[in-house]
Amino acid sequence: MLISHCGIQNLLVQGVVVGARPEAVNAASLDIHLGRYLLEEIPCNSIEGIPPYRVISLSQRDPLTMRKADLEKNGPYRVISLSQRDPLTMRKVDLEKNGPYLLKPGHFILAQSEEMFNLPDNVSAEYKLKSSMARIAIDHANAGWCDAGWHGSVLTLELVNNSRHHAIVLTQGDGIGQMIFFQHEPVPAHASYATKGRYNGDKSTQGIRE
Repeated sequence: MLISHCGIQNLLVQGVVVGARPEAVNAASLDIHLGRYLLEEIPCNSIEGIPPYRVISLSQRDPLTMRKADLEKNGPYRVISLSQRDPLTMRKVDLEKNGPYLLKPGHFILAQSEEMFNLPDNVSAEYKLKSSMARIAIDHANAGWCDAGWHGSVLTLELVNNSRHHAIVLTQGDGIGQMIFFQHEPVPAHASYATKGRYNGDKSTQGIRE
């Protein structure tokens, strides 16, 4: 059963959502706001503290590092494996410290919600992008389902700028989406996300986890 306005207000009172703004409760959804941290995808040779090149010595006759077959096969990309749960190469950005972030056309980030969630075993939820965000070409990966039992976590948001010609300013506290809640029969402990989930207890933006 979809939970509407009064039911969502009760969820806030019960601590199912922590840090939500009272005015964020809509007819059948809760507005979600952009939190402090995000992870931006960067080239794999641009990790902070590591130069994007290898230093070689002419006097030592050092050879270049070359693997022709790999370049032909993979191009200028780092290959990651879903089965190995390899993470993307990403850099953490603090919006509170560094100010607004410029999301450039085609660029991908992981962001976080301002709100924290503690779903009981009889409530599941789903994140939906706000239509105003879609109208300026921000897209969210279709990975917004939150199972009953998910707890102690902010929501990680997978965002991309689909615009061809516009960079988009993202500021901490921006209304970035909405959460809808569903009430159902309690889930048994062995099947609850509280028992088997990978992403409980995430206090900040979280990439893929083993």
